[in-house]
Amino acid sequence: MSDTSYSKIISNGLWTNNTAFVQLLGLCPLLAVSNTVINGLGLGLATTLTLVASNVMVSMIRHWVRPEIRIPVFVLIIASTVTIIELSMNAWFHELYLILGIFIPLIVTNCAIIARAEAFASKNSIPAAFTDGLSMGLGFTAVLVMLGAMREAIGFGTLFQQAHLMFGDAARELTITLFDDYRGYLLAILPPGAFIGLGLLIALKNIIDKKQSARDKVVITKPAKAATATT
Repeated sequence: MSDTSYSKIISNGLWTNNTAFVQLLGLCPLLAVSNTVINGLGLGLATTLTLVASNVMVSMIRHWVRPEIRIPVFVLIIASTVTIIELSMNAWFHELYLILGIFIPLIVTNCAIIARAEAFASKNSIPAAFTDGLSMGLGFTAVLVMLGAMREAIGFGTLFQQAHLMFGDAARELTITLFDDYRGYLLAILPPGAFIGLGLLIALKNIIDKKQSARDKVVITKPAKAATATT
């Protein structure tokens, strides 16, 4: 696979075909957990690890799994991976694990993971499957972090609160207080606030894509006009 193909895989995962912005998959944990940056980052990294591991394993066994049983096998691989991640988080990040709660095991039901296993990993090489899983996971994590930052800033007036849950006691000083004596804005940390925030982010992406598409058309039109004038 060429470098151009790998760059296309990365751009698809991070932007063009972003799991949350475009495919609108995994919205339940996305909206439920993204009330702070750290919560969003924790779930995003867990999802990324699952995507990478499951994609690689599916790609490894793609020549030996019969088509009739491929979906149950993929689900088994994903469930095993999520179980390992869940037990590891319980051991090493116990407080964060308690906060994320049921949404860690529910990664198994994230349609984006089984979709990438079926649509991409089962048809491509291990390096390509790894790249796809990593880019898709990081794209999903980026949306979680952006939405978490927006909701935390408006809802609590802080950024990176409870960073010690992921990075240890030394990270307690990472908390940034944006507004002193801020009483908070309840709507931002409730599910309706998550829907509104995600809608605003999707609208922003669509505006950027529209402007980029307009610029690309201008660039393509100019050489065409120049060629016509020359002839």
